[in-house]
Amino acid sequence: MNPRTEPNPDAAISPAAAQAPAQPRLAYLIATVLGIGYSPQAPGTLGSLVGLAIYAVVSFGIPIKAFAFGVANTPGVLAGGRALRVSITCAVIAAALAFIGVWAANRVVAFSGIKDPQFVVIDETSGQFLALFLALAPVNWKYLLLGFILFRVFDIWKPFPVRQAESLRAGWGIMADDWIAGIYAALGLWLARAAGL
Repeated sequence: MNPRTEPNPDAAISPAAAQAPAQPRLAYLIATVLGIGYSPQAPGTLGSLVGLAIYAVVSFGIPIKAFAFGVANTPGVLAGGRALRVSITCAVIAAALAFIGVWAANRVVAFSGIKDPQFVVIDETSGQFLALFLALAPVNWKYLLLGFILFRVFDIWKPFPVRQAESLRAGWGIMADDWIAGIYAALGLWLARAAGL
């Protein structure tokens, strides 16, 4: 046996390599929104568009008058209960996106060692969906576009306390700032509707 060519089975795998944790693939799949976060161009914007698309698909077909501005015109009153069912569905989706987003972001941060990985875009998806849902945005191009623009502006601008929320621990910091940006965007949509836009 030639010691120069025969591998040493005891040295083939180092202890560090043998104990290295496997990548949490499900967490990465969720955090990157099925890989969208790996896009070289505007991954955050693409993540937001996914949130907008989910809202539009779930809410499509709801009569716009069911979302007319005013306390009396609550979802379900003018749409025979359909708008109420959609609102409940949206609430469940918003909660699910928040829950799995925090879970996935926590796992990715722990594995990668990066505080706020740029390829994590589930926060944009969650925040954008929350903005449109809280605003009870009618499903037409005008309000969807305005809601998208408002959310991106607040997400990038990060007014108080959006930026401060980033200091929260791991996944909470990644997700919370986008939730607050979503709330700001929803308020902007309500003001636009109150102004008759």
